Amino acid sequence: MEREKSLSMKPTRFLVFSFTIFSSTLFLSTFTIWLIKSSPSLQNQTTFLHLNTSSISLSSSLNDSDNVTLNLQPLKFQSLTRFTKNFTVNGVKIPTFIDNQLAGPHNILTGSKSEDLTHHVVVVDDDDGSAFNFTALQQENETSSSDSRVRNEQNKLVVANVDLVGKTQVSVLMKIEKNKRVKECDLTKGYWVFDQSYPLYDKGSCPFIDEGFDCEGNGRLDRNYTKWKWKPKDCDLPRFNATKMLELIRGKRLVFVGDSINRNQWESMLCMLFGAIRDPKRVYETHGRRITKEKGNYSFRFLDYQCTVEYYVSHFLVHESKARIGQKRRPTLRIDAIDRGSSRWRGADILVFNTAHWWSHYKTKAGINYYQEGSFVHPKLNVSTALRKSLMTWSSWVDKHINPRKTQVFFRSSAPSHFRGGNWNAGGHCGEAINPLNETLTSTYSEKDIIIEDIIKKMKTHVTLLNITSLSQYRIDGHPSIYGRKTQSSSIQDCSHWCLPGVPDTWNQLLYYHLQGK
Repeated sequence: MEREKSLSMKPTRFLVFSFTIFSSTLFLSTFTIWLIKSSPSLQNQTTFLHLNTSSISLSSSLNDSDNVTLNLQPLKFQSLTRFTKNFTVNGVKIPTFIDNQLAGPHNILTGSKSEDLTHHVVVVDDDDGSAFNFTALQQENETSSSDSRVRNEQNKLVVANVDLVGKTQVSVLMKIEKNKRVKECDLTKGYWVFDQSYPLYDKGSCPFIDEGFDCEGNGRLDRNYTKWKWKPKDCDLPRFNATKMLELIRGKRLVFVGDSINRNQWESMLCMLFGAIRDPKRVYETHGRRITKEKGNYSFRFLDYQCTVEYYVSHFLVHESKARIGQKRRPTLRIDAIDRGSSRWRGADILVFNTAHWWSHYKTKAGINYYQEGSFVHPKLNVSTALRKSLMTWSSWVDKHINPRKTQVFFRSSAPSHFRGGNWNAGGHCGEAINPLNETLTSTYSEKDIIIEDIIKKMKTHVTLLNITSLSQYRIDGHPSIYGRKTQSSSIQDCSHWCLPGVPDTWNQLLYYHLQGK
C-alpha cells in the first residue's frame, strides 16, 4: 500500500513542477517585452515633436496686441527619463513627463527631418491661457550631433500643463517664451531705435492735427523724427493696433483732461484710431467743431464702434477764478475747488488726466497774490505747496465722484521741455536737433512728478501712472521748434509741444498696453 501511494503521487508532482516552469517563463517573457516597449533607452530611438508653426499664435492680454508667429525647428528629445504611465490620444500612445528639464547635452532644438503623424496635442499655458498646437512625430532611429545649437535662445522649454481628450492632465516640457512678459520689465527704461515701419499714420491720412503740431505741414522737411520706436531694455512694447484699440473702447467714452500737452496726446490718439476706419464720414465731432487752439472742448464719435474720444481743457485741474486784490480784480487759482468743467468728466469709461506744463509759468512760480483758498488769497505761496494742494483737491474729487468699477483712471506724468540757451520767451531753442539725445538732460525725477506719484499712492481709487517723462527726455528732435506755425520765426521756438506724428504716439502705445491688461 505504501509503495502504491508513493507511485500515485509522481504524476501530480510532475504537473505542478511543469506548471511552475511554464508560468515563470511566461512571466519573464511578458515582463521583458513590456520593459523593451516602455523604455526608449533600450530601443535606442529618438522621439520627435514638431511645432506646427502654422497654427501657433501667441496673444497676451497684458502686452501684446498682435499675434506673434513662431517659426521653430522640430524638437528632438533624445533621453526622456522618468516616465509615468502612457495614455492614448487617437490611438497613439504618448508618455507623460514628470521632469522639468531634459537630461544630457544633446537635448536641444534641431533641424533633423521627421515624418508627421496625424494627431495633435494642444498645450495650454496656465499663466495666460495661450494655446499652442504640437504635432507628434513618428519615432526614428536617428541621433543628433552633440554640437547642435539652439537657433533662437529666446525659445525656452519649461513644463506646461495640458488638458487632453478625456480630461487627462499631462505635464509637457514645453512653454514658449519668445518674449519676456511686458509686465515683468520697466517700460520707462530703454532706448529709441530707428524703425522704417513707423510712423503709424501720416499727415495726409489724418485731418485732426492742428497747426501747432503739424510740423510737416509747416515746412519741416526731415522725416526721421517720425521713425523712432521706443524699446524697453528687457522686453518688447506691443505695437499699437488701431482696430483692437477701437474694440477695447467700443461703446465707451475715452476722455483726456488737461493742458495743451494732453491735447497733443488726444490728437495723436484720434489720428491713430482714424487709420482703422474705412469711411471717414463715420467719424465726426459731435458739435461740428474744427480742432483749433482756441476751442478747448471736443468730442469725436466713431459711429462703427459707438464710442467717443474726447478732450476737455483744464490747465490746472482746479478752478481758475478771479478775486479782488486791492482796487482790482485779478486772476487767481482756487486750489481748493475742482475745475467747473468737471461735470463733463463724470461718466467716462477711461479718464486720462495731466497737469504740469502751466505750473512752470511766471505767475505760478512766483505765487504772489495768486493762490486762493475760500475767500483768502495767499500773499505768497510756494508753487510746490500749491501744486500738492491742487492735486489733493483733484484726488478728493476722483475718490468721491468716480466709480472704479466703471471707470479706469490714468494720470500722465510731466512731458519734458528741451529749451537751450534760454526760456521759451527768452531765446530758448531746439531747432537744430534732428536726432534723439544719446543720454537724458537730467537723471533726477522732477519734483512735480514726485508730488503726483505721492498723491496717487494715497488715493482710494486706483489710478495708473502713465510715466512718459524719462523716455521723452531723449527726444529733443520731436518738438515743433520753428515749425509750430506756417510762418517760421527763429525768435520764438516751441520746445514743449510735440510734432504729430511723433512722440505722443508712444504715450498712447503705453496707454494701449495698460488697457489691454485690464
